[in-house]
Parts: sequence; structure tokens; C-alpha cells
Amino acid sequence: MKLIFELWGEHPDIPRAEISCLGTVTDHRVQVAIADIADPVTVQRLAYTHRVMEYQGECSADEKSFINMLNCLNITTDQPFCGRVKKMDGSQMSLSTTQMERLIGTYIEGPVSVSEPKTIFRAIASGDRIYFGTVLWELDRGPYHDRKPGNREFFHPGVMMPRMIRSLVNLAHAMPDEIVLDPFCGTGGTQIESELIGCTAIGTDADPFMIQGTRRNLPGSQAAIADVRHLPFPDGSIDLIVSDLPYGQSVFIIGSGLDDLYQHALAEMLRVTKPRFRSVIVTHRDIRPLVARFFTICEYYEQRVHRSLTRRILVIMHDNGQSPIKG
Repeated sequence: MKLIFELWGEHPDIPRAEISCLGTVTDHRVQVAIADIADPVTVQRLAYTHRVMEYQGECSADEKSFINMLNCLNITTDQPFCGRVKKMDGSQMSLSTTQMERLIGTYIEGPVSVSEPKTIFRAIASGDRIYFGTVLWELDRGPYHDRKPGNREFFHPGVMMPRMIRSLVNLAHAMPDEIVLDPFCGTGGTQIESELIGCTAIGTDADPFMIQGTRRNLPGSQAAIADVRHLPFPDGSIDLIVSDLPYGQSVFIIGSGLDDLYQHALAEMLRVTKPRFRSVIVTHRDIRPLVARFFTICEYYEQRVHRSLTRRILVIMHDNGQSPIKG
């Protein structure tokens, strides 16, 4: 099914990129994307999508084109409906949202109900295009708030928020029943978000205190103390990895330092994961030259958290038969 995704604006690229775990993105503008999705119900796993609409049509961002599109669609409905419009920053549409909503009410035949509509037709004006569809879902951010780190049984500062973790799992294209490993599992956030979409989640950490905390946050979880340089898994036994690599002085670091830890960790990640599966790692500094010695870097994003922290998000994959580059 062809769908319109109205996106949250926390990041210019990640909200659109995570849609690709479900289908093919065919077009996009600021805070909107068009994609072909085989199973529309699965869109509810997305972290940075606000609304999802069934695609009805699109046009250039001007009054004449908008009226012509509505007229050509010739929509008739027996259900009470209303028209809604969202204009994104940079939209070239000169009409106001109120004027556009009146046009929707004029050119769709059926009973209008602003207060209790059964069907909502929505236009998204972004850049030089207007996308028009029927609202299917408005995704609720409430459950992510309920799962925020401070609400868990065990809390530790500095961990990522659930929506960000979910987006990383989506960027990795994790699918139900696949095995997701976080070798720096901390308080278990990756396991929680992975299991909620049907994955088998495994967490390891060198810090026994963190493993105890993970088990408190996720009773019955597969969590174990393990040195990331010597992971207790056979070659190619893990489908994919999603992990925020450690940094700073407050973390439990094994080895002679971060550089040594990263190098050995990447080698072990390469060993235990299956070829052709995507993984996602997050670092506090740009280590792409090092990562490229072990993996193919498929995508790269930066997310500024505060003045002293910018997350570097790498979507990685190793090819069949690839081995780490020495030297």
C-alpha cells in the first residue's frame, strides 16, 4: 500500500530513514515521506512518525494545482469527515491552512463534521509539493514516555531514551524472531525495544552492576556478564547488533583504553554476526576509518545531544567472507 508519513522533526534524516525497515521510500520532503509498505499495520513500530495516511494524490504547491487535484480525485463519502492541513517549514503554498481546509470541505462530497469526524482527509504541504491522503493512524508517543529510564526499576544516568533506541533498532531493519545483541547493554533499553517488536534480545556487559540492573528492568531477560573482546557466542550466531558504545570516565571500561576496546569489540561483532545483516552502533566521536576496517558503512548520521556530546550513528554491514583489515 502506498502511504504518506508525517514525521516528527527531531532529526532531518532519521525519521525518514527508519521507514525503510518496512518498505521502500519513493519520495520525501521536509517532515514527510512517501513509501510503499506491504503490511501497513507494521508502521506502528516507528519511533519518529507522527501520522500515517493512505495516499490519495499529490500536486504542486499552488492553489490551482491543489483545486485541480481535489477535483480530479472526485471523492465521495457517506461518513462524516473533515479536512486537516499541515504546512511544514519551507512550504511554497501561499494559501493558509484554513483556506486549504475549506477547499477540502468544498471538493469532497459528503457530510462535514469538524467535531466528530469518522474520516479525516489530510494535506501535507512541504517544499514544492502537497501530499493528500486519508488518515489511518496517529502514533502515540505515550508508551515511550512510560518506558523512559527514570520510570524503570533500575536507573542509571546517561542512557538513551526509548524512542531513540527504537529508531536504532528500526535503522538496523530488525525483524520479529531475529536475534538482536547489545554487547554494552547497560540498563537493558535495547533489549526492551527489540522484544517489543518481536525480536529475541540478548544483552551482555562487562559491568556486573549493569547486568543486575538489566535483569531488574527486564525479568527473565537473556543478560550476562561478558567481555566484549571475547563474546560467548559462536561465529555467525547473532543476526544483528544494536549498541551504544561506551565513552567518558563514568563507564566500566576493560582493556587499555577506548581505542583498544573499540578495535577488539568491532572484531568480535564481525565474528558473531551473520553476513548481509545490518547492525547499528553509536559512538561519541567519529570512528568511521576504524569501523571501515571491519564493516561496510551503509549510513551515517549525527545527532547533537548537547554542547559536549554529538552522537555518531553508523549503520554497518559485513559482506560474505569479509575479514578485518589488518594494520
